[in-house]
Amino acid sequence: MNPPIALSLAGSDASGGAGIAADLTTFAALGVHGTAVITAVTAQNTVGVQGIHPIPADFVAQQLDSVLNDLPVAAVKTGMLANRDIIAAVGDYAAAGLLPNLVVDPVMVSSTGDRLLDAGAESLYLELLEHAVVVTPNAREAPVLQKVAGLDGLGQLARLCPGWLVVTGEATAVDRLHHHGEWTEIAGEVVETANDHGTGCTFSSAVAAGLAAAMAPLDAINQAKAFVRGRIERSAEWQLGSGPGPVAHLLI
Repeated sequence: MNPPIALSLAGSDASGGAGIAADLTTFAALGVHGTAVITAVTAQNTVGVQGIHPIPADFVAQQLDSVLNDLPVAAVKTGMLANRDIIAAVGDYAAAGLLPNLVVDPVMVSSTGDRLLDAGAESLYLELLEHAVVVTPNAREAPVLQKVAGLDGLGQLARLCPGWLVVTGEATAVDRLHHHGEWTEIAGEVVETANDHGTGCTFSSAVAAGLAAAMAPLDAINQAKAFVRGRIERSAEWQLGSGPGPVAHLLI
């Protein structure tokens, strides 16, 4: 039988720890064929982001057309979208119903603290959230979305997400989950390691892999939580660069 197909809309990471590299290896590890639309090329390593080259929005759209017109994509995740034009273009596809089982990871800042989204582009995410099955901001990104939308708290932010909102705890390993007006927590244990590069990308792509394989959203979220923890544990002692290294994406 053919494997399910997922699509990653994200930026590259020259060090291989995050972005498209993390997404495609996560898809593969979970038995899903990965396709990729590149939104930006970055000069990046474990120390930081040294340069960003956004892809023109019309060429992002051309890449999307190439994939969607040929392959039966079952789930889509967005990562780094870089600027207003790209977010707007992706939003048009989502509004037209062309991005099934959409997972939105509102990437704004890298794990090393470098901006990955043009200043002022955050507001464009608010419309994209309306079309997502799952939204996965981390504990630093969720307050930014709240501020941009003029909201007082996570409860109001959740109203912009008709599907599932998962605010990942990162340092605390406790994720907050909202669906249909109810909040729950997904507990976890902190793994002592500096190697956390690519955790958000890996989590959101694992959710998309689950949705592509016809899992229910909550099951896909729980699978992603367990998958990321296992990958962090595996790479906890690695020393692959002079800064925070990547979570493991090896298949063996």
